Amino acid sequence: MNLRIKPLYLSAAMALVLAGCGSAKMVSAPVESIDKMPLKTTPLAEKDLQRWSHLDLVKDTVPGMSVDKAYAELLKGKKFTKVIVGIVDSGVDINHEDLKSVIWTNPKEIAGNKIDDDKNGYVDDIHGWNFLGDAVHEQLEMTRIVKKGPSTPDYTEAKAKLEEELQGLQGQKQQLDMILNADKAIKTHLKKEDYTLEDVKKIETTDQSLLQAKMIYSQILAGMTKAEFDKEIVDFKDHVYGQLNYNLNIDYDGRKIVGDNPNDIRDTKYGNNNVVGPEPKEAKHGTHVAGIVAQVRGNKKGGDGVANTVEIMAVRAVPNGDEYDKDIALGIRYAVDNGAKVINGSFGKYFSQNKEWVIDAIKYAESKDVLLVIAAGNESYDLDTRNKYPNDTYDNSPEFAKNVLIIGALSPEYGSKMVAGFSNYGKNNVDIFSPGDKIYATTPLNTYEYLQGTSMASPNAAGVAALIRSYYPSLTAVQVKKIIMDSGISLSNSVTVGEDKHKTSFAETSKSGKIVNAYNALLLAEKTAKK
Repeated sequence: MNLRIKPLYLSAAMALVLAGCGSAKMVSAPVESIDKMPLKTTPLAEKDLQRWSHLDLVKDTVPGMSVDKAYAELLKGKKFTKVIVGIVDSGVDINHEDLKSVIWTNPKEIAGNKIDDDKNGYVDDIHGWNFLGDAVHEQLEMTRIVKKGPSTPDYTEAKAKLEEELQGLQGQKQQLDMILNADKAIKTHLKKEDYTLEDVKKIETTDQSLLQAKMIYSQILAGMTKAEFDKEIVDFKDHVYGQLNYNLNIDYDGRKIVGDNPNDIRDTKYGNNNVVGPEPKEAKHGTHVAGIVAQVRGNKKGGDGVANTVEIMAVRAVPNGDEYDKDIALGIRYAVDNGAKVINGSFGKYFSQNKEWVIDAIKYAESKDVLLVIAAGNESYDLDTRNKYPNDTYDNSPEFAKNVLIIGALSPEYGSKMVAGFSNYGKNNVDIFSPGDKIYATTPLNTYEYLQGTSMASPNAAGVAALIRSYYPSLTAVQVKKIIMDSGISLSNSVTVGEDKHKTSFAETSKSGKIVNAYNALLLAEKTAKK
């Protein structure tokens, strides 16, 4: 699943109302201690928030990657080699105003002639390949396991987890229905579709259901406009019904439209060249990820990409639901075989029926000197105690490949809240952290949004990796991984992590105990390349 933060990651106003509505589990924030390093005590200005991941920890007191400093002091006038970055994701809006100039074009393929000109097995793959065809929605892996029946490996665990998720979702649906019914009651009473806090406050009634609706929307509109709330409630509704209708529905068959056998890795003749996908809005996640890496710097449109030396190869393999291991394995191999030197994987799941296919693809990438940068996941899990797929080790066994970077997410507030509350972590199974909360980048149809998740942290790190491979092309993928980990900024301040929001030293949250720093990485890359 592309690792979006799923509701309830909502505004304070809506979270407050939902807490009052019942069944959502709300965790109060612990009292934080002040760390020794100076904190940013005033909110970032919007222009700085939009690009906080490019700022400098010492200069700006936010845990950015010093990207601006690197461009200003290290890269001006320096020669580089273009690097192809594969974005294995939900699709990329290749026509976006801030991306179309950096989209990879297959030089060996003639567009539209319906011939596999380069003999790579994919017809007219001009900008990449769509392994999902016209499919959009999909079950979660645990749903697929339960559907197969009790003889399937991991059935008992998957069934228990599915039942737990369905039970929790019923509570969310009750909340959603209460809010939607309250909205309908107010609209009916006021006889208009749009209304304000003042309109709600003026309602006088003895009807108990309308009084409850007035209470709910008085709280909501005290913290945000009706238009802002409507956007949040649409997202919440999409999440709830997407889970009920598709992700957790054992009777749903999202793969039928693709026409292949997803359990046969040898069945490779499927998909198409529409890398956006059938519904552009469903390419939001992949478009945002691509923008973090490569949206045009300094053009005053949206945010800035980390790397201005890259081309984006779009590989659509991640549906609204859990990805199939087959698509991921073939997607990685496609990107490798067609020239990608860095591949970003902002997806993941906690059950995997054919993980060996992905393991083999990762090893194949390693043999071809390709670096994979993968998001750690958004469930606040300690990955040293729980497998997340894909990774480069399972059950704490030795790493099976040395070309994989697992990335946790930082928030823009340096100090004890620096690790994003949703981020997975792990002293042995997460390599390093980079910015992943409140990240501003491209979204479909020439729009831009703030999104958050380790999905956003991963392409920030991938962008730094691409810069290194652009300016120091003699360095191997394994060297680039080591450089990023060794050159990060070491921090040992106390941070809050985990589902239980416990405190630990930041040094214990990842293998390196560091945050990605582009400036330091490029300095170390130059030193390493000269050896």
